[in-house]
Amino acid sequence: MVVDVVLMQGFAGFMWLLSIALILFSGFALLDAATRREDGYRAADKQTKPFWLIILGLAFVVNLIFPILSFLPVIGLVATIVYMVDVRPALRGLPGGGRSRRGSSSDGPYGPWNGGR
Repeated sequence: MVVDVVLMQGFAGFMWLLSIALILFSGFALLDAATRREDGYRAADKQTKPFWLIILGLAFVVNLIFPILSFLPVIGLVATIVYMVDVRPALRGLPGGGRSRRGSSSDGPYGPWNGGR
């Protein structure tokens, strides 16, 4: 009887940690997708930035609301994994890593201009 209670508490603790890990994973993917340039998605021949922001945002919200034993967090996890192993490496392979950046005053249309130095 006591062993059952200890095992159930251990399982509940493990599921809570797994739920927190899924929330952090989907949150990281959402933030990463939000910081990438819109044209990078087209250049990498992937779905659009708003598409991925909606999908990853839904995955994040589903992981916050539903318990891990439901099927919805599993669907969100699959979408997050697809972004992390397919889309993110393609965006990182672009010049500049596909990141949004602010240009300096010396940037020309093809990159920084250093005056011929």
